[in-house]
Amino acid sequence: MSFVFQSIDHVQLAAPKDSESIARKFYGEILGFTEVEKPALLKKRGGVWFAFSSYQIHIGIEEPFAPAKKAHPAFQVENLDALKVHLTEYDVDFIVDVDLPGANRIYIHDPFGNRIEILEWIS
Repeated sequence: MSFVFQSIDHVQLAAPKDSESIARKFYGEILGFTEVEKPALLKKRGGVWFAFSSYQIHIGIEEPFAPAKKAHPAFQVENLDALKVHLTEYDVDFIVDVDLPGANRIYIHDPFGNRIEILEWIS
């Protein structure tokens, strides 16, 4: 092949119209992601972008909106137990899942109902 995939540039999740402030609270304040300035030409579409490490999460406005119930991003974390405490402090429910060998993992839903997997590999 004459081409090579290098990395994932970003993951996009959908949200309903006028939900940017809710996304900022959840992804920015609760999860601790940094907001990224959207290019001027894309701002008119609404939504908000975030980054952590070298990854970006784009929250895009979709009408009509339907949350992703099965499809989801999976984020690897360090110290999942501390994250669980943090989520509890913000009243964010999580589901513990023990079905993946070698990993501690949970599932959460963002305020729009999108499924998010968070895992920590056991060394």
